[in-house]
Amino acid sequence: MQNIKDIRKNVGRTFLFIVIITIFTISVLYVMDYYNLIPKEYHKASHFNIKTIYSKVDYDKDNIDDYTDFVLGARKDAENHPTYISKYYENSYPPDNEGVCTDVIWRAFKNAGYSLRDMVDEDIKNNQSDYPIIEYRDKNIDFRRVNNLKVFFTKYALSLTLDYNEIAEFQPGDIVIFEDKHIGIISDRRNSSGIPYVIHNYGQPVREEDFLTKSKITNHFRFDASQIEDNILKPWLE
Repeated sequence: MQNIKDIRKNVGRTFLFIVIITIFTISVLYVMDYYNLIPKEYHKASHFNIKTIYSKVDYDKDNIDDYTDFVLGARKDAENHPTYISKYYENSYPPDNEGVCTDVIWRAFKNAGYSLRDMVDEDIKNNQSDYPIIEYRDKNIDFRRVNNLKVFFTKYALSLTLDYNEIAEFQPGDIVIFEDKHIGIISDRRNSSGIPYVIHNYGQPVREEDFLTKSKITNHFRFDASQIEDNILKPWLE
């Protein structure tokens, strides 16, 4: 009789152990999947019969169109993996090993030959009333605020769909704002459903990831320099 009780007790302990291990494994896999730590095969637009849109402009004349340059610049920042640090810098720019989500954007623009800082600053200088959060203009920080970039791109970029299910409408180099507080660049890589990856920085382990469906899209822009007056565009000179 005692042996039967012991057997039942051992079976119960074994079952409980299996349940705990299963729950732990599922939890670990969920966290790893959420943070894109599980290697995934990514796809190109051609896999879904999507035609990639290229910019008509090559602003820095490097034989690479603007949109591709945006992606390459953002990817360079992602691969550099700067530490997420939000602070003010006297010289306008954080060092390459530091940054926040907005730093991905100006670095992407720098790679295409644009000074996003100078473009935003000049527009604030001429139209400060368009920028409701600004009391005192500060070239060192204004271009690193999501709200200011939202105003700038609303004025000068194309505003596009917010529905990520319209997968062909999200193109490499597009700029997306999430929840009015986070910003990233659309990648040329896509998941198995054709939804594009996002290159961004909120301190996550993987900076180019399957993120588009994980936060509410509040703005979607395409910076088409061919549609913008030359006096708005400012070259990177530093």
